[in-house]
Amino acid sequence: MMIIIAEFFVVMLKVLWAIVTAGAKWVVRPKEKSVAGQVCVITGAGSGLGRLFAKEFARRRAILVLWDINSQSNEETAEMVRQIYHELDTPITKDGPVGGVEEVPPFQPQVYTYVCDVGKRESVYSTAEKVRREVGEVNILINNAGVVSGHHLLECPDELIERTMVVNCHAHFWTTKAFLPKMLELNHGHIVTVASSLGLFSTAGVEDYCASKFGAIGFHESLSHEVKASEKDGINMTLVCPYLVDTGMFKGCRIRKEIEPFLPPLKPEFCVKQAMRGILTDQPMICTPRIVYMVNFMKSILPFDAIVCMYRFLGADKCMYPFLAQRKEAMNNNEAKNGI
Repeated sequence: MMIIIAEFFVVMLKVLWAIVTAGAKWVVRPKEKSVAGQVCVITGAGSGLGRLFAKEFARRRAILVLWDINSQSNEETAEMVRQIYHELDTPITKDGPVGGVEEVPPFQPQVYTYVCDVGKRESVYSTAEKVRREVGEVNILINNAGVVSGHHLLECPDELIERTMVVNCHAHFWTTKAFLPKMLELNHGHIVTVASSLGLFSTAGVEDYCASKFGAIGFHESLSHEVKASEKDGINMTLVCPYLVDTGMFKGCRIRKEIEPFLPPLKPEFCVKQAMRGILTDQPMICTPRIVYMVNFMKSILPFDAIVCMYRFLGADKCMYPFLAQRKEAMNNNEAKNGI
């Protein structure tokens, strides 16, 4: 019994130390690690946050492996990355062996593009094998690809529900199974899950999207525990949960107009810069803006009816309805043009 009590007090001290350490990181910004020369796979790199992640990693001289289902947009991202590499292509000087300085050719990172439908596990596994053969072992995996159906549940075709679940959640299983074994072998790697605040707390009208993001977060958290249990301290995990991002994915989504100035949609560039800060300092979770942490905590302790009252006050209960209406109108117009 005394051993259990002693262990309990040790655990409490460790918990308190973890809280103090986490709090200190909010005050004193930790030093960012270098990813130069690291092989980084980004899914959904052809647009939106994926493209911005690619540009940020390129500025830090990572070797980029871009995956997207759209070849043209993926190549456009690659061209932007090459331009960044070119701008960074300056000679480096160091002290010579007998005095003076000598010019050292700078490291030349490269970018590789692959057409991959992460919604198909065969495509994921075959593309991963190509990456290992043509580029090398992957050090950083950014699970970013995502889709939204844009339909009310009872109006949504089953195929779109399945597609949302497969791309936003199941694909994370397949990419992780493809690249994690070597990370474990080398005890080196970083897996990033780009989820959403809608994976922490939900709203009406996007049941499939919320379910897929809840699933992605559950997968990420369980995997984080598994990595810890394996005692592989060289593998890091980062969960990214942004509020509504102004990428056009949820165009038309609106909360109460009086509240909107205080909670506007996030600029994609700001969202990615905040995420990069978390990734490069090995932060386990990054929510943007920070009020998301508070909302998630309140959801955990308040009764459901209290949450509903808050949603109605904020206009968050039906915030997706204008977006859904726009998608439905756009689809109807498209069908009319095609004579359907």
